[in-house]
Amino acid sequence: MEEKIMIIDPHIHMTSRTTDDYEAMARAGIVAIIEPSFWMGQPRTQIGSFQDYFSSLVGWEPFRASQFGIKHYSTIGLNSKEANNESLAEQVIELLPLYLHKENVVAIGEIGYDDQTPAEDKYFRIQLDMAKELGMTVQIHTPHRDKKSGTIRSMEVCLEHGLDPSNVIIDHNNEETVQEVLDRGFFAAFTIYPKTKMGNERMVEVVRKYGSDRILIDSSADWGVSDPLAVPKTASLMLNRGIPKSDVIKTCYQNALEAYGKNGKMKEAHWLKPGRIDQSNLYNDNSVLRGQTPRIDQDQIK
Repeated sequence: MEEKIMIIDPHIHMTSRTTDDYEAMARAGIVAIIEPSFWMGQPRTQIGSFQDYFSSLVGWEPFRASQFGIKHYSTIGLNSKEANNESLAEQVIELLPLYLHKENVVAIGEIGYDDQTPAEDKYFRIQLDMAKELGMTVQIHTPHRDKKSGTIRSMEVCLEHGLDPSNVIIDHNNEETVQEVLDRGFFAAFTIYPKTKMGNERMVEVVRKYGSDRILIDSSADWGVSDPLAVPKTASLMLNRGIPKSDVIKTCYQNALEAYGKNGKMKEAHWLKPGRIDQSNLYNDNSVLRGQTPRIDQDQIK
């Protein structure tokens, strides 16, 4: 029987997922997740929608995850797509400092380029300056179109701003970009989708070719066709295809902890010695249950 390993999914949009997903993720060995702020599928039109969304990422969603034994962290930032609405973007930039210091916020992100417009570049640079001033980790969204040039441009701008590459995670990589990212000293994250971008079989071959140093695997599961179990499924496939267990642990757990744990907010102790699950607890008088009998674990043996 295949041994289950602890897994971190360092990029998953749980706001779009269900409690069934949380239960399945916990069963699959996921102990911690990072939820980046992102585009909701249609444009936000006022600053209050950003404020409520950011508040949910540092409030309700960490509570919801805890009810299933998963530690929830987030990254906060103005995403590249919405940077093009400059009047609203200015207000979001003013809002960010209210959230970047929250206890579960481990990075500024996901920020970067979408169509690589002047407005996207402007607000990307503003947020990089903010990250440098605050000493924060940065999570980069690389563009889906013209990916290689956009990825290289993203890294060059980070270096222009004096950021340490080891404190920047470049996400949504593929076979065309990985060498460039690793050569420059950045972390390279890969999003595993069921039918597009990186599939898990391709991911196995990436690890076989490039090894496991500074490579992270995530699901980016959101409101579109995606899989919240993409990381444990890829870990299982890697083991079955002969990738050493040590490399699987690094790409599906240890590297995420190293990349996002630099500021001390993300700690292994949070899930190695977790509090007991008590689903009778409420958050603002709200429960994850709908009449079901709550799970209440017995106190753990010291």
